Amino acid sequence: MLRPDFTSQEYFRDPAAGIERLRASGPVLEVRFPIVGKVWITTTHELADRVLKDSETFTLRKDSGAIAGLRWWMPGLIRAVADNMLTMDEPDHTRLRSIVDEAFRRRAVLDMEPRILAIADELADALFADGSPADVVDRYARRLPLSVICELLGLPPADRPKFTAWMSGFTRLTGAFGFLGLIPALAAMKRYLEARLETTRRQGGDGLIAELVRVEKERGRISAREMVAMVFLLLGAGTETTTHLISGSVYELTRNTKLRDWLAEDWSRADLAVEEFLRFVSPVQFSKPRFVRKDVDLGGTTVRKGEKIMVMLAAANMDPDANEHSERLDLARQPNRHLAFGSGIHFCLGHQLARIEGKCALQALFRRWPNLELAVADSQIRWQERPGLRAIASLPVVAR
Repeated sequence: MLRPDFTSQEYFRDPAAGIERLRASGPVLEVRFPIVGKVWITTTHELADRVLKDSETFTLRKDSGAIAGLRWWMPGLIRAVADNMLTMDEPDHTRLRSIVDEAFRRRAVLDMEPRILAIADELADALFADGSPADVVDRYARRLPLSVICELLGLPPADRPKFTAWMSGFTRLTGAFGFLGLIPALAAMKRYLEARLETTRRQGGDGLIAELVRVEKERGRISAREMVAMVFLLLGAGTETTTHLISGSVYELTRNTKLRDWLAEDWSRADLAVEEFLRFVSPVQFSKPRFVRKDVDLGGTTVRKGEKIMVMLAAANMDPDANEHSERLDLARQPNRHLAFGSGIHFCLGHQLARIEGKCALQALFRRWPNLELAVADSQIRWQERPGLRAIASLPVVAR
């Protein structure tokens, strides 16, 4: 069994090199992964796509309902908020996803673009309000998606600092002990959301929380527990990964001024650029674990019933059989065969929103600060030691 270090600075600084070494060992490898334990991982685009789409063979839950990614020692609070559509198979997955699907459809999200750009402009203007250098992660990349999802949910602007503080607690989730530090923030969020839902039941409101309350009254479609888990999911998935897409994109552009200037020449290129950043940065490195329902041959390796498997999305995105010269950042890449949003029934609900937030974030930031530079040497940039997520810890910048 291999024991690759998916949390090392060496890996995060140059994931293509680490992934190439893994792929040389085979298309499916048994590894020991932090928190998850012994698990098979895929290293090719073809097998990643196959596993994600085959929900008959690869399931997120055992017949008992146990979730593949949870361990026996995890607190009940973790289990409660993890009981969401992202960890559900059919038919519960479709039942819950259909409730919020309309809000994330392409047309609905496109209608939000002017507002998202306006928020990004405000944040870009205020980037150096507290002095220079400024941390792009803290002052920009985290605040934009959080502001957008709070508006979408119908949460008051005055409460956003609470969520910023709570979400920062998730950066400590690097191992088993990280869960202990997470409990106070999770408990506070849960109490807040339960109170917000109760207020909306009594007084009404706008946004997705009000929609969830409306659907709750249609008996049987969603439970009170599922509502809290749903809002947790939308807040987490709607902010965390997009934060690291934005900061990772800004990092690449500040260290490559030719790419930055090429993009600034014509912002209609931003859609293509964001697709490449999704592939190259790969904020979400792995899928959630799945149980194997029956013995299956994957790339010449037999994976047994009852074992666990994870799709290595980053490896799929760096597969040269899917994208030529996959180790290169090519903002004009077409076609771009990435799996940053997954595949199959769990294809990311917020993919359109993430794309638009990424585009608006880059456009607002570099229009306002066209000569943005790293305030420290490239070698000093560090990534959070979080398994499964490629997340820059801090990105100090100055404007020249």
